[in-house]
Amino acid sequence: MLRTREAWRALLHSSTHKGFLLRTAAPASQHRCFPMVATHLQQASRWDGSGSQADLMQKDECILVDEQDNIVGSANKYRSHQFTEKQPEGLLHRAFSVFLFNHDNKLLLQQRALSKITFPGVWTNTCCSHPLHGHTPTELDGPEDIANGSVMGAKRAAVRKLEHELGIVPQELPLTDFHFLTRLHYCAADTDTYGPDAEWGEHEVDYILFIKAAVSLKPNPEEVEDTRYVTLPELKDMMAPSTPLRWSPWFRIIAENFLEEWWTNLDKAISTDAYLDVKSIHNIL
Repeated sequence: MLRTREAWRALLHSSTHKGFLLRTAAPASQHRCFPMVATHLQQASRWDGSGSQADLMQKDECILVDEQDNIVGSANKYRSHQFTEKQPEGLLHRAFSVFLFNHDNKLLLQQRALSKITFPGVWTNTCCSHPLHGHTPTELDGPEDIANGSVMGAKRAAVRKLEHELGIVPQELPLTDFHFLTRLHYCAADTDTYGPDAEWGEHEVDYILFIKAAVSLKPNPEEVEDTRYVTLPELKDMMAPSTPLRWSPWFRIIAENFLEEWWTNLDKAISTDAYLDVKSIHNIL
């Protein structure tokens, strides 16, 4: 069920969230990215995906980075995604976006569950989430992991969340089958859900991962409202301005700037390093 702005505000000010301030949002034209505030790093622990959306927002520790994608600390998902007076654009953190294609070269889309705190009910790529700090096995990628394009931390996080959100078993997703392409830095307040004074949003350095695989789906209703395999022409029709469908800001950025070329040359994108870009962080703000 889609939660109202008032419901999430009540949760925000519950006993576990005292001390946070709601922001007065600047006009969209004034939105910009703000520097990071480092927090303490937590010790490693295993993750089983148990708990409600609110529980995971409290327990999961995002990896905080600066605008050059250097790790500066960690903070839970509540802190990372709050747009407040003290952090008007949230906390910049790492994310990943998986684009999973079947052997007919159709892309698996998901519609985010209506109960999601940020961007509920929007359509997006196969899976979008966060590598976690303090996770075992590690989901942290250092400079050498990025420089050589391996980013095993982001890939492990992708396998973890594809199972959690879509019920895809890890055996169907070998880490070596994921192909890292590039990174995207963007900011987006969830004004569609919470209005112009939105106190929730995303501010991410997003790692783009492609994979081609035959998988079985068992979507988690806490995470996913619907799924659909589409061709590139079908996606263009779905994203036409005349349709009522809403799309995640990160997916729209990727679709409008990169996706068509990668998809048109899918085998090259997945099987070679033709589109691998380990140096760039594309700032689309």
